Amino acid sequence: MATLTAWRFDRPDTADRAARLLQGVGPGDPPIGHAAAVVAWPAHDRRPLTRTLEVADPGALGDGFWGLLFGLVFFVPLLGAALGAPTGALAGSLADVGIDDHFVNRLRDRVTPGTSALVVLAPDLVVDRLQAALADGPRAELIRTDLDPDHEAALRAVFGG
Repeated sequence: MATLTAWRFDRPDTADRAARLLQGVGPGDPPIGHAAAVVAWPAHDRRPLTRTLEVADPGALGDGFWGLLFGLVFFVPLLGAALGAPTGALAGSLADVGIDDHFVNRLRDRVTPGTSALVVLAPDLVVDRLQAALADGPRAELIRTDLDPDHEAALRAVFGG
């Protein structure tokens, strides 16, 4: 089973440092498929900066997935408020692939100016290893949702490399 996690940090530069830990979560082990991105939101910026992390997994989710996710989390609410347009239909598209509203809303509420997040879609084994690697570092708040195999397969079919 795959888990979509967001590791939220109290500083805008901390997620970049945490992303380096992700490269070493399984040294010596066979490669474990995962996809990851960083969100950094400097305190005085109007919107966050996002970037997809390069991973060796050929089936990793690409920029389209991250653009949809971050667009729905950070940008569509602003657009909807400006235009008075409902955004429920777009958010429903994520629910169709197992990413629930609770995850999206917590990410939106917790990643704010002055913070950052490392967002990872990976098997539970990678999540456990990353959690252990982060235990000695800066405090990270974990936001997560589990995806069943059918939802993960649907994501990879649409957004996989």
